[in-house]
Amino acid sequence: MKIRRILLVVLLVGGFWFLTTHLPSSLDRSSLGRFFHTAGSADGSALQLTEAEAAPTYDAEEQNNIAIYKRVLPSVVNITSKSLVYNFFFEPVPQQGQGSGFILDKAGHVLTNFHVIAGANRGIEVKLSNKRNYSAKVVGTDRVHDLALLQIDAPNLEPVTLADSSGLAVGQKVYAIGNPFGLAGTMTRGIISSIRSIGGSEGAPIENAIQTDAAINPGNSGGPLLNSRGEVIGINTMIASNGADQSSGIGFAIPINTAKAVLNDLTRYGRVKRPSLGIVSYAIGPDLASQMGLAVDSGILIQKVIPGGAAERAGLRGGNQQAYVGNTPILLGGDLIVAIDGQQVSDSQEVDVIMEKHQAGDTVSVTFYRGRKQITLKLIAGEAQEVNR
Repeated sequence: MKIRRILLVVLLVGGFWFLTTHLPSSLDRSSLGRFFHTAGSADGSALQLTEAEAAPTYDAEEQNNIAIYKRVLPSVVNITSKSLVYNFFFEPVPQQGQGSGFILDKAGHVLTNFHVIAGANRGIEVKLSNKRNYSAKVVGTDRVHDLALLQIDAPNLEPVTLADSSGLAVGQKVYAIGNPFGLAGTMTRGIISSIRSIGGSEGAPIENAIQTDAAINPGNSGGPLLNSRGEVIGINTMIASNGADQSSGIGFAIPINTAKAVLNDLTRYGRVKRPSLGIVSYAIGPDLASQMGLAVDSGILIQKVIPGGAAERAGLRGGNQQAYVGNTPILLGGDLIVAIDGQQVSDSQEVDVIMEKHQAGDTVSVTFYRGRKQITLKLIAGEAQEVNR
């Protein structure tokens, strides 16, 4: 038996040696593979792979994209606002909202949108890119501009670099980094599609809002919009979606210069001391001006002056004759403002744009008509209240 086993082994080894050394030259290793039926593919052919000979290289644009992401990501945070609401049966229901923000300085100040933290009656949590969580306190809020300044106590923070948003151009590249739908650390890119004024969440206009086609979705709010150098030019704040709760290629960001203008007030007072004329007004167009027999075609008709406000102190007058425009009651007989600081105004938004360039306590020039007489005087701007301009 042992001799037979030895002979069998010798025959197998000898057969293998003969086949591998005496096959015709026309047969290659693939043919040998098919001969022994050892190939991995279904048809018996050998699997041929094409692999790169070296690590992948990036073109200049890709290298810049990667550099911006690596540099700015540590400065972008995920913000969770916690609140407790009551349902129809008066039962407490915990809720959470998510958004983005970015670190302004080593002291832990974080800028975001007001609507990201609005109603957070159970605390605000900030998560850094290193996955560490910190409780945040609200330093100040600006509902009109949809801004909120938070602060966290955390070590080794990496602040962003703020750009000047006054010289932006349609067509330049932009990048958005944030947490859309809770997907932390997501970067998208696009261009500036337009610079235009839009209505903000509180009804006040956002002047020089940055329109972009960089994908912005729920969760991006409060995150940075960056230029090609990785500097912050805006705060991503809203999308135009025609009812769909996702990006449609039309997103808007608040220009960073708008935030710069109010940061000192937010830090010092917890709110913005916005300048005001101290009036309640009604916009007049050509049709109404003609019906009322006014001296000019358009302007801001003062309905009333706020007691103790800038307009009252300067001697401006409100209306005293009840009238209606449709079903809307108005007061006639007041002064008709036609220009502020030499710039013509025809509605309250134009007034807001001019007053945003001032601070409470600044001297403002106002041109108005009292009857048929044109008058120009200077007044000291007061601090804005919710109901006046």
